Amino acid sequence: MQKLIEGLHRFQSEVFSARRELFDRLSNGQSPEVLFITCSDSRINPSLLTQTEPGELFTLRNAGNLVPQYGNGTQGEDATVEFAVAGLGVKHIVVCGHSLCGAMKGLLHPEQLRALPAMQKWLRHAGRTRELIHENYQHLKDNALLTATVEENVLVQLENLRSHPAVRERLERHELTLHGWVYKIETGQVFSFQPETGQFLPLVPPAQSASERRDAAPESVAQLAL
Repeated sequence: MQKLIEGLHRFQSEVFSARRELFDRLSNGQSPEVLFITCSDSRINPSLLTQTEPGELFTLRNAGNLVPQYGNGTQGEDATVEFAVAGLGVKHIVVCGHSLCGAMKGLLHPEQLRALPAMQKWLRHAGRTRELIHENYQHLKDNALLTATVEENVLVQLENLRSHPAVRERLERHELTLHGWVYKIETGQVFSFQPETGQFLPLVPPAQSASERRDAAPESVAQLAL
């Protein structure tokens, strides 16, 4: 806690005062363009990862970056998605999974969650992910299986987002775009799902061609399963 308190003092004395104009502007409201849904894992820092400023990302975090289907008893997620989409008018939603995800390990090995009943219940919202892994990836093991689970889970959560009325309405009006990302902790790379290829490919500067992206990509193990 001492480190946190010292950090707060540095923020107030050095950062806030030096960027007073930014914080004055933010005090008048927010207009983020992106709802960023990611895991609660302490190794994930959305603003650091995307190099964004305060006010640019509206963030939803939970174990496993899950988006329960609308009306499935999880009012916190429902309210956050609704407020971002219908209230703030975000133009993009990113669901960002990550390598080495403990929630996805628990999904694959539920016996490891015997002492965590709330976590077991929460992971029911990734039930479709578990089904897809059982149906399509029995040939994989260890880290390859975990990678496939992380990737398929991102796709499942994107599909769950479509069950939210505010999301569905904005998608039908072509006012909203959904993105599936996976962040690799070990290398700092981010992979984006490309519907035209059914693969997660490295996110690169827009000027780089699609063929260059494919050449640079390690083989993705997830399939287009939705």
